[in-house]
This record gives sequence, C-alpha cells and structure tokens, in this order.
Amino acid sequence: MSYKRLTPCIFIEQGKAIRWFDNKEIISQDVVALAKHYCEKGADELIVFDLSNSDEDHTVAINLMKKITCSISIPMIAGGNIKTEEDVKRILHAGAKRAILNFSKVASFELIKTVSEKFGRERIAVSLNDFDTLFKQQHLIENYSYEIVFMHRLDLNSVENITEIPCIVLTDTMKQTEILKILKSDGVKGVSGLYISQENMDFNAFKTICDENGIQMTSFESQMEFSEFQLNEEGLLPVIAQDYKTNEVLMLGYMNKEAFEHTVKTGRMTYYDRLLKKQRVKGISSGEYQYVKSLTIDCKKQNLLAKVAQVGYACHTEHYSCFYQPIVGEDFDCKDSLEVLKTVYKTIVDQKKNPVEGSYTTSLFDKGDDKILRKIGTTTTEVMIATKNSNGGEIKRNLSDLMYHIIVLMVEKGITWDDLIEEFENR
Repeated sequence: MSYKRLTPCIFIEQGKAIRWFDNKEIISQDVVALAKHYCEKGADELIVFDLSNSDEDHTVAINLMKKITCSISIPMIAGGNIKTEEDVKRILHAGAKRAILNFSKVASFELIKTVSEKFGRERIAVSLNDFDTLFKQQHLIENYSYEIVFMHRLDLNSVENITEIPCIVLTDTMKQTEILKILKSDGVKGVSGLYISQENMDFNAFKTICDENGIQMTSFESQMEFSEFQLNEEGLLPVIAQDYKTNEVLMLGYMNKEAFEHTVKTGRMTYYDRLLKKQRVKGISSGEYQYVKSLTIDCKKQNLLAKVAQVGYACHTEHYSCFYQPIVGEDFDCKDSLEVLKTVYKTIVDQKKNPVEGSYTTSLFDKGDDKILRKIGTTTTEVMIATKNSNGGEIKRNLSDLMYHIIVLMVEKGITWDDLIEEFENR
C-alpha cells in the first residue's frame, strides 16, 4: 500500500488568500500566517496558486511564496500565471519544490518539455481540469512531469488504468467519507481542496482517522531513488545526523534501502544496525527519537546529511552528541556567534531566576522596565556619538553594551532568539 499525504491549498489574489471554489471569498488577509497555521497543524505539503491579474500582483504573489517557504517546514508546490520558462524559474527560486503547469492551456504543452529538461522532470507538475486532457496528452505528462494535480472530481479507477504518475486530487467535497475514498485509491498520493483546507483542520487528528481506515500516511517524499546513491563496501549509505537548529553534529549511522525508505515514509530516523544486522528506528526503546527536518545527499551521492529535531540524547552515553571527546584543539576557538549570544541569554535568564546581591543585572530586573529602557536609550546615544567621531573601538564597546541591555529586555519580556529569528524570516 502506498503512503498518502494531506495537502491544503492556498489561492492568492491581490495578496490575500481566497476560497476559490465559492465566489472567491477572502479567508485570510495574511497568507504567510495561514501557511504557517497549516504547517503547525500537521499538513504534509502545501499547494499555492497565484490567481493575480496583473504583473504587480504577480510579483506580490511570488514574494509571498518566498516568505511562505521561509516560514514552513513542509514542501510547497506552486502554480498560476506560468506562461514562460522565466515564470517557472521565478516560482522554483521562490522555494517551491515543483512548479505546476496548467494543462488547460495549450501553451503549456510546448513549455513543459523545455522546463523539464532545464530544471529536471522532478521539479515539474501539471494541473488538469478534465480527464480527457490526461488521455490526449499522456505522452507529454509521463515524460516531462513528476505528478498530476487534478482540479476536479474524477473517475479514480480510470486514472489507475491510464497513468502511473502519482496524483493529488483537489476536490470541493466536504464529505469525510468521500475524502477517505479518494485516499484509498492506489492512483492517488494525496488529497487537497475545501475539506483539507479548512482553517480549523487538525491534520494529525485526521491522520488517526485515516490510520483507522487502513490508510497509511507520510510526511515526506524522496526526489531520488535509493539505487541512485553510491554505497560503501558493505552496501550501506553513511548518514551524518545534525541538529537542524544549531548545526551541531550528533552522530554517524548507516542506512540500507529499507532503513532509508522507512525514514522517508515515517519522518523518523531509521538506521541499519550493523551488529544486529537489521534496521532500527532511532529511539524506539528510549523514546529519544530523531524527527527528520531535511535529507541532503553530497556531490558524489556517497553520504547523506540528515538535519533532525533530536528528542533527548543522540548518544547512548547520554551525551547530546556522540562527538564529545576532544582530541586536538579547543572548540571555543571557533565559537558560533549565535551560540555566544545564546550563552549570554542563558546567563541573564539565570540571574533573573536566581538574583545575586550586588549584581548589576539583578539591579536592572529589580528596577524594571523604566531602568532597562533608560539604559538602552543611553547606550544608543553613546553608539551614535562614537560613530560620529569615527572611533572604532568605542563603537564596538558601546554596541556590546547596547546588545547586553537589549538581551536583558528580551529576558524581561520573555522574548527568545528563536522568536527574533522567526520574525526575521517572516520579513
């Protein structure tokens, strides 16, 4: 049985998200926030269509796509207003996994071969409004695209008999039984449309319902087959696991074909145990799972880099990373700048929780917002004076003072570095 995906869709018009099926009702003024909402609720993928009628609105839509891909951890496929090779390029450069060509337009028949050969077949999808087009353009679709998005209800049995290309069904039905029926079809890899795109949709809860109905769900899709990798002498693929937030290297493991496919389908890192001679889900006995954020292969296709969210410890010795024993040199010589700032933040948090008599930091928290804000104002003025005087040393010292007081304010207001980074990404 193939694994299935839940794929909400967003239609963008004049910078807003609209409900395309019924009179273009505006459902959100904030497209990016809606995309993040779907991601946080457990969606597996996102479809975005640009319905703009002007070049200006089209540019707005492309910029929104860029912001969406920076704000979500799931893949995005996107289409709308694709007329030229440059349009495909803009959508892919906005971060879309695939660009969707509209096969209700004859111009797409000529465009698909060019963009498939330039960007790769795996980067191209097609949308179909009628079943007849699939039959007539079967050769083009199968040779130059990777998936089909059906924009209407259809005879699923006919799809299975004509093409092996996986498809997503974007339907206007609001019946759960109909959605489950679509997902059970062997020709369907995912479902989208009105039901799946409800703002109050709890995808994780619906996946439980799918499981109860014998439908296996997944969160990832590999764009490469395991057979394309260059394996070591044991027939295994070396895998480096890395913390997706800090980039800290956690461990080295190995995968065979089964472990790789299980990792992709479940979203949990699964390795091949060379001692036990079998695959094993990382953390299956301890609960210290590694949840996949991304998988990347190196230039020779010999080593896999897995960026993961680590629960608990990666090492059996109860160290966060397996690489904790120094041999040569000191790691503080190459400290990551953000790590230094995080350390300062943690120190200030500790002083807020555990006041120290005579501590300047403690005195700032004791006197509250007014004192902290006055110091920020004073140090800002000192930075300006040092800059006007072109005094490099004073600029650095005053900037450090300013940064320290800003971090104190952050701690006072409960704002973290992750909060700031998320805000930067949204911009």
